[in-house]
Amino acid sequence: MSIKILIVDDHQIMREGLCSMIEQEPGFAVVGDASNGREALEMIEATRPDVMIMDINMPDMNGTEATRRVTKEYPHIRIVALSMHSDKYFVTEMLKAGAAGYLLKDCSKNEIVEAIKTVAENKSYLCPEITGIILEDFVQNAASDKKSEMARLTKKEREVLQLIAEGHTSKEIASMLHNSTKTVETHRLNIMSKLEIHSIAELTKFAIRHGITNLDS
Repeated sequence: MSIKILIVDDHQIMREGLCSMIEQEPGFAVVGDASNGREALEMIEATRPDVMIMDINMPDMNGTEATRRVTKEYPHIRIVALSMHSDKYFVTEMLKAGAAGYLLKDCSKNEIVEAIKTVAENKSYLCPEITGIILEDFVQNAASDKKSEMARLTKKEREVLQLIAEGHTSKEIASMLHNSTKTVETHRLNIMSKLEIHSIAELTKFAIRHGITNLDS
């Protein structure tokens, strides 16, 4: 059975080129093409595509809004963004809208074919340039989140957190740190309040996740 494809781009020459190229590929069938998102939505019932190749910047209704509507109303349809934009904003907005793939317009025919086949199998496909952008953004956000959470704790609180996560009682921690049990309890309450955590089990998970302890010792 052929993968049915609907192409959406406001440039006629781009649509014609994609149609011609995709139709040559065994197992692919172009069921229609549209010049904007609104037109594409109106064609879905008649064409019943499996995959939509979606440009982003289009008049009347842009690709991001069209993607959002398609994925909500027709969740079985897989969308591959094909855009000239590699900017992080465009990429993240399309992925948030529900796109399963993202390609740049200077990609090769083989990459388009691979993307269509991949998303048709309910997987995701990002070209290498876009993968790099997403990974960089993820790492930056993860580092920022981790730093902001850890920055709430004082040096002493981080020390107490590790010992709590490693299973020591407040009395044991007090002895190890040469503090009173009451002081350790105060640190524990402050840690929980700052991290908005309400149980020792969750504190332990937090400590492991943030590399404070690995519980191997």
